[in-house]
Amino acid sequence: MASSRTPRTIRVLVAAFALTLPQAELLHAQDAPPAARAAREVGVITLEASDVPYSVTLPGRSTAFEEVAIRPRVSGVISEILYEPGSDVTKGEVLFRIDGDTYQADVDAAEADVAGAEAALRSAGTTLSRYQKLVGTGVTAADVDAAEVDVMQAKATLSAAQAALELARLDLERTEITSPIDGIAVLPEVSVGDLVTANQEGALTTVTRIDPIYVDVQESITRVQQTRERLAQGSLNRGARIEAELELETGSMFEGQGTFVSPPVSVSTTTGTSVIRLRFDNPRRGILPGQFLRVKLTFGTTPSILVPQGATSRALDGTLTAFVAADGKAEKRTLAAQGSYNNAWIVTEGVEIGEQLIVDGLRNLQRGAAVSPIDVVISETGVVTRADGRPDSFGAAPEPAADTRAKG
Repeated sequence: MASSRTPRTIRVLVAAFALTLPQAELLHAQDAPPAARAAREVGVITLEASDVPYSVTLPGRSTAFEEVAIRPRVSGVISEILYEPGSDVTKGEVLFRIDGDTYQADVDAAEADVAGAEAALRSAGTTLSRYQKLVGTGVTAADVDAAEVDVMQAKATLSAAQAALELARLDLERTEITSPIDGIAVLPEVSVGDLVTANQEGALTTVTRIDPIYVDVQESITRVQQTRERLAQGSLNRGARIEAELELETGSMFEGQGTFVSPPVSVSTTTGTSVIRLRFDNPRRGILPGQFLRVKLTFGTTPSILVPQGATSRALDGTLTAFVAADGKAEKRTLAAQGSYNNAWIVTEGVEIGEQLIVDGLRNLQRGAAVSPIDVVISETGVVTRADGRPDSFGAAPEPAADTRAKG
């Protein structure tokens, strides 16, 4: 049977097919999956446990190592002041001298009394010896007893005279008022010619020793107990010694480490704090008594995970977050931190040891993005470089994979 289609009809069908072909290709392209994109390179470090010092910073006040108020122990007129105010004095050095003429006369009189008592004792002893030899030849036993009593009285008189001489000499020595310690003597409170009395209330001067020097700090008894519990539980590793560093009022750090003198032994009923006393060598006298200071005490170390602060961000509500690379994807984690150390957060929750923390290539990084982790190292100054030494391209936009489909 002959076809009913005319040449004109065939030409129309061909034209219609030609018009619909591009639309079909377009629909096919829309239904096809998007071209695969290359994973974004990011710099990562592997998290590991670090021994982080456990430290607290406390306010404190400096106190002189030794301080003595100098007072006279005998009465008299000040005849000399023998030190320069503000100068160093040594133990036993004479600071003041009291007129000693009267005391010298007392010594001379006491020496004479001793000499007289010694002569009387010799005389009584001679008499007793003679009487003992003459007993029965005109000397009675009563005479001998009386001579023995005279000897004992002479001995007692001599002892009293010797004691008086010793006291007189002691008073004469005390006219020279000396420093009982090494230290710095401040301005005198008296002048030459002033009358002073023994053991008077007012001090002549004060001698202060400030090398070494004490620093007393106040610590909450609650935190003291918490620290002790952590040490007992093993979550805090005790160091060889408790380290103490001193910050001056200017903000600068004082050279040298302190040592413990007195641990907390009592608690204030009003503040709930205990006093801890520390000692610092102070050869340059950079610390003076009464200064306000800040003391950093390091009790030991605690195993922790450190997350560089540059690898984290904070939301408006204060939430701390970071990215880790897991299974080729970027996972966003919420972190719990307990302070900081060396520009890193001390993280207690949110990441685990062994995970790969993304520290570079974070710009515009989104949760779930495909990533290719590259090991990096972070210098002390915070510079991130590839561990293999090659130049990095972290954060560069990834290129789409080539489309290998055949073109019609």
